[in-house]
Amino acid sequence: MGRAGRHLMLEQLVAAGVRYVFGNPGTTEQAFMDALNDYPQLEYVLALQEAVALAMADGYSRLSPVPAFVQLHITVGLGNAMGMLYNAWRTRAPMVIYAGQHATRGGLQEPILYGDLLSMARPLVKWAVEVPRASELPLALRRAFKVAADPPPGPVLVAVPTDVMDEEADAPVFSPPKTYGEVRPQKEAVALAAELLAQAQAPAIVAGDWCMGMDEELTRLALMVGAPIYVAFSSRVPISPENPMYAGPLNVVSFPALKAQLAEVDVLVAVGTPLFPSLLPMPEDPLPAGCRVVHIDVSPWELGKTWPTAVPMMAHPRQALREIAEALEPLLTPQVRQRAQHRREALARARETAWKMALEAARAHWGQRPMTPARFAYELAHALHPDTLLYDESVTVAGHLMRYLRLAPGQHFRAAGGGLGMGMPAPLGLKLAEPSRPVLAVVGDGSALYTIQALWTAAHHRIPVTWVIANNASYRILKLNMLEYLGEGARERPFLGMDLVEPHLDFSRIAQAFGVKGVRIEDPEEVGPAVREAQAASEPRLIDVVIGGALEETPSGRSDR
Repeated sequence: MGRAGRHLMLEQLVAAGVRYVFGNPGTTEQAFMDALNDYPQLEYVLALQEAVALAMADGYSRLSPVPAFVQLHITVGLGNAMGMLYNAWRTRAPMVIYAGQHATRGGLQEPILYGDLLSMARPLVKWAVEVPRASELPLALRRAFKVAADPPPGPVLVAVPTDVMDEEADAPVFSPPKTYGEVRPQKEAVALAAELLAQAQAPAIVAGDWCMGMDEELTRLALMVGAPIYVAFSSRVPISPENPMYAGPLNVVSFPALKAQLAEVDVLVAVGTPLFPSLLPMPEDPLPAGCRVVHIDVSPWELGKTWPTAVPMMAHPRQALREIAEALEPLLTPQVRQRAQHRREALARARETAWKMALEAARAHWGQRPMTPARFAYELAHALHPDTLLYDESVTVAGHLMRYLRLAPGQHFRAAGGGLGMGMPAPLGLKLAEPSRPVLAVVGDGSALYTIQALWTAAHHRIPVTWVIANNASYRILKLNMLEYLGEGARERPFLGMDLVEPHLDFSRIAQAFGVKGVRIEDPEEVGPAVREAQAASEPRLIDVVIGGALEETPSGRSDR
């Protein structure tokens, strides 16, 4: 005897290892929602808006062994989630999205909410499919989980008409296959990369998302040739600031600043990241003339697609880093080793000097009220529990945070997709994936308001996340960008639509309305105690910190809208 499509679907989710369903229900998902009652292994995490659901899944996908699973409500639900879907696509978040569709019979009547879900989603997903019959539901879902997880990972959409959920059929249900994707690089590419590094006078490394768990391999290669390691604008910071070769984040906002960072580099190794994703199109190659690029990534699309690349290498970064280091070892003559030693010493001096200068500049305004972003970042960084998973959507505070944070590799997550709104929901997903770790998010006031409903989900499901709001009552990033666009003359003109005043926003009171305990802080001395108290709590907390919005220079590494 056959089983209804809804049961085949849920049994396949269980077989795939799904634990949570992130969603917001609608009428075209009624069969799915009702059938969930029969599968207690699956917990439905209710969001009050689809963007929140998808961003929670994004956070969960960063730590989950299987792709996250999201339920959206037909065209309007998918539409509500599109901004967060863009972020997931841009940063390669593995997830399977289920959207209900009207019944296959009667679609030509164009009932309310009917639309072409596949065409809507295709620009932002790896694969999109509408399942025509119940017997193919398990197959479609297995393929969806496989495609979402295959390197490079990303989101997938599965649309299911309501009549397919009720149709009965027989179909096998079993776990999706796992693709073993640690592809070794070609020997020729390894030899070329090693030769370039041995000859380099000023090598550098840029590390991205696909370098997670490769701190040892990155450090070994960097030490061998004395190459500073820059962090790409990625969704997760793959090395610790304590690493002796750490050189900070690349500047993705200011082209002149990026050119200055790389002005002396003659060999650049970009690993596990697109090459120079930037806020705005660049007028020219940011690298100096004659610089040779070795680009290692799992996606052939990224290799050599924009900038001249001497060695475009499709391979798993771990394998590539190991084999390049092995090939480089016999090329390390005494002269090469001496040059590397000099570069290591110069980097250590530059790091120490930059730290002292930044701290001196910050202390010059230490007692200022409202507190400066630098003082806020300093107090927060020094109060964090050492095991904290930090989600950063602090926008113009981000550069200061990266200067003061001392987290281990993989603990620092960033909203790197470009669209605002990740900072409130994504840390909920992190906490569900790693319930034993403290999770704290630093979120700009403007960013927080995109998905503030996430507070209710935290309270309802008792998810103990701490949010710290960097509240400068403005879209400060836009003001800074306006200064770059118009020059200093912009200070004499109004910044239209960029101030969050009249009325001012009190996030502590907003949090309490959603069922989350909130406090408001104006004294910098109170930041540390409030953070420590919140992280020790077994319930969600919010700390609304009033900071200054003056348009002084902001450190590199800030994100944008």
